[in-house]
Amino acid sequence: MSKRGPFAAGDRVQLSDAKGRLHSLTLQVGGSFHTHRGGIPHDDIIGLPEGSIVTSAGGTDYLCLRPLLLDHVLAMPRGAAVIYPKDSAQIVTNADVFPGAVVVEAGVGSGGLSGYLLRAVGERGELHSFERRDDFAATAQRNVASFLGEAPANWHVRVGDLQDELPRLPELQGRVDRVILDMLAPWECLDAVEAAIVPGGVLCTYIATTTQMSKFVEILRLRRAWTEPRAWESLVRTWHLEGLAVRPDHRMIGHTGFLVTARRMAPGVQPFVRRTKPAKGAYGDDYVQPDVGTDTP
Repeated sequence: MSKRGPFAAGDRVQLSDAKGRLHSLTLQVGGSFHTHRGGIPHDDIIGLPEGSIVTSAGGTDYLCLRPLLLDHVLAMPRGAAVIYPKDSAQIVTNADVFPGAVVVEAGVGSGGLSGYLLRAVGERGELHSFERRDDFAATAQRNVASFLGEAPANWHVRVGDLQDELPRLPELQGRVDRVILDMLAPWECLDAVEAAIVPGGVLCTYIATTTQMSKFVEILRLRRAWTEPRAWESLVRTWHLEGLAVRPDHRMIGHTGFLVTARRMAPGVQPFVRRTKPAKGAYGDDYVQPDVGTDTP
């Protein structure tokens, strides 16, 4: 998926000037890149190693590097809100997505997470992506193919609801290693997920609000088919570094979403009963037990 060696025709190149302004282009023999600071012939870049500097006709220097996947994700066209690289990294790590894994994700959005999952499963793994909207699915496929050069053969994108489409795929029942959900009502997918995922498999859910997270976690507990859920968020803060003037930057990548993980219990095995007492008033007088589905033990 990643290239080495000198730049060649067809390669994606990211040009950055001294102020950090970025430009992305695809190299073509005889092509030219133009800004108000003058043009740069593509032929001046082709054949150079990464990390080289080229000078425009107007005298501006540009550093030439191949874009990283995180650069591509942040700059690519979006059909839906993108999962930021900081959260994709948390998902790949905490869901333990490994080479050769069979992974199911829903929804696909703009394909940002899909690129990281495809890298993690490698050529021996499989990624099965479900997206309700065909326009979002098409955008995701274009974005992934743009970065990788083509859509990988081990990536299967299906338009439709996971809870409807996954049970129709007998080849996936009982052999899915990891499930990643990014949707408004992930609890609606639990019947289908529990039938497809292997014992010990990891479910990881990206959730936007505290109310959704609370409902999802309580339903997971009531189903008695999962280990105790774990929930967290990640915050990223960069630092200003100039001699001894070392301090946090004034801006940071703050809250984007919550992540919840749990692991599938073996069929017929009950998870441990929680020994801690809930806080007084945690459920309130108007609490109504959620509907946990027809397959709940």
